[in-house]
Amino acid sequence: MHPEPSSRGATAVADQAPAIITTEKLNKVYPGDIHAVIDLDMEIRSGEIYGFLGPNGAGKSTTVHMLTTLLPPTAGRATVAGFDVARQGPQVRASIGAALQEAALDPFLTGREHLRLQASLHGIGGATRTKLMAELLDRVGLTQAGDRKVRTYSGGMKRRLDLALALIHDPSILFLDEPTTGLDPQSRSALWTEVNRLAREEGVTVFLTTQYLEEADVLADRVGIIDHGTIVAEGTPAQLKAEIGRSTVEVVPERHDDLPRLRELLMRFGDETAARPGAYAVQLNGNGQLPDVIRALDTEDLRAGEINLHQPTLDDVFLAKTGRTLEGSEEPA
Repeated sequence: MHPEPSSRGATAVADQAPAIITTEKLNKVYPGDIHAVIDLDMEIRSGEIYGFLGPNGAGKSTTVHMLTTLLPPTAGRATVAGFDVARQGPQVRASIGAALQEAALDPFLTGREHLRLQASLHGIGGATRTKLMAELLDRVGLTQAGDRKVRTYSGGMKRRLDLALALIHDPSILFLDEPTTGLDPQSRSALWTEVNRLAREEGVTVFLTTQYLEEADVLADRVGIIDHGTIVAEGTPAQLKAEIGRSTVEVVPERHDDLPRLRELLMRFGDETAARPGAYAVQLNGNGQLPDVIRALDTEDLRAGEINLHQPTLDDVFLAKTGRTLEGSEEPA
């Protein structure tokens, strides 16, 4: 079961919170004059879940690597938790947790041993460490598997352990770089639930990169869409969908011969748009909604075999902003 969409109610709080991640004209150029990130301006507020959308090669992971101090920027400036990523790397790293695409797990260590090692690296020991390890294993659903070697873990279990490792030092900011890629629906839903809980109950700021539109729609307070190194759209999922799309009504008449009459009727309510064979569809233009269409069909004695209402999605947003769909992109990383 998916968590409730997060932006409803949480966004108002985030709007009043201080900025905890900022970028100003941030650039990254790789050898060969490859511009991965171009003049990136971004402001993410404390306690916010920020969804960073884009296909492979768009600049998502490069941005995360700069914000987590793994890559130096070529130009521009970025601050995380108030610290400059280029000049105050140790302070940035002390403030953040990161679960990146490739989990650095040792197949011959158990989950509990990974947590013990990570806690020790952060100077956490004794009874505090033992208690924290037990709490984190429970939170990510790995209590029963904690003493098994990681080589026996499924992909979903490894991602959940990686999340626990990122949280061991109680960071105020969590970077998740495509955390659910390749996971089964049950593992994905479990990770969504924990991420949502971290933000809502503990006030953790989450920077989430993803290729999954549903993931951003369910979790994110705000979404930024990056394409070819540049942010092409930003806002709440609801705002972005409202900007680019109106609802579409598609009607399949019971009698094929009624299609001309159906077309004339539906044109009162909107502009013609693509429909499957044997159907007619319009994008509503404000002259009425679905109940009005149904009443008009009844008044005109036009019997419908099927009526479908399509609401705008983030996929529609991405298509409108970039000219292509997001999921299934075959671009090189």
